[in-house]
Amino acid sequence: MTGVTLSSADLDPRRRRILFRCWHRGIREMDLVFGQFAEKEIAALSNVELDEFETIMAEEDNDLVRWIMGTWPVPERFQTPMFQRLAAYKPDFEYPADALPRNAE
Repeated sequence: MTGVTLSSADLDPRRRRILFRCWHRGIREMDLVFGQFAEKEIAALSNVELDEFETIMAEEDNDLVRWIMGTWPVPERFQTPMFQRLAAYKPDFEYPADALPRNAE
């Protein structure tokens, strides 16, 4: 999958905005993870889940890719079912362990 396949026509404005942001992250690997997750899950997420998802989305892509790929440990604040669901959409590719983890918060 390389781009949006879900029509946003039936989504409310918040979900449309999130779907767009998921496919335009800045790092292609994160486009794939977030985009595929949103394609499958966004319509059914509750408002509380959308809040948590947007909090995750606000993190730096370079940190997210390392947490999702397992290169860095996931900070405790993101050791949640939502983050696990998101991380399950990681594509089958290797990401280099090019740096030591920052201080986990």
